[in-house]
This record gives sequence, C-alpha cells and structure tokens, in this order.
Amino acid sequence: MSATAATNDDIAKRLEPVGQVCVQGQECKGMEVAATAGGGAAKTPDEIIAKHCNACHGTGLLNAPKIGDTAAWKERADHQGGLDGILAKAITGINAMPPKGTCADCSDDDLKGAIKKMSGL
Repeated sequence: MSATAATNDDIAKRLEPVGQVCVQGQECKGMEVAATAGGGAAKTPDEIIAKHCNACHGTGLLNAPKIGDTAAWKERADHQGGLDGILAKAITGINAMPPKGTCADCSDDDLKGAIKKMSGL
C-alpha cells in the first residue's frame, strides 16, 4: 500500500490562483511586464478597427453602423452632435457597445481616428 504525502507547500502551490485582477492606479506586483507590453506605441486607426471594432461594426451586429456605411454614420452624427458626439458615445459606451468599444487603452484621439476611418465622416 502506497500513500503519497503532500506537504503544506505542495498543497499551497496547487491552490494558488491562476490570475489576479489589478485596479488602475493601485500597485499590482508582478504585472509590470503586462502593463508595459503595449509600450504606449501609437495605434493606427486600422489596427484599432481590426482589434476592437470590426467584430460588431464589420457586420452591423446589434444594429451597430457598418464600416463604410457613411449614411448610417451620418444619421447618428446628426442625432448625436456630429463626430464629437459620436466620439463621446464611444468613450462612455452606447447600447451594447462597452466604453471605448473594448479598447480601454485607446486615447480619445485614437478612437476619433478609428471612427473617422469607419464612418467616412
């Protein structure tokens, strides 16, 4: 009869969390590499659209205005105060779109560039 005895260290290792949540503005040890992985490099509108916008705006999912459908974008712009109005909604989120359309690290200028490219406005 063979029994494997686990030490407290072995048990603690198996019970370690697989990840952690970090809150912006608070210290988060061990996350320095992840936080700087993007390096703050400028993002092009095409990169932002491909990574954060295309899933919904490429197909019109949940009534999102489609990329290149200038008429649909213009109608929204007319109701929301122009390009700046659309940008404001993109920043705070609208309907099913989360704030900043999932691009939390995008600046307002990054978002505006992507909106201009998608909308043709």
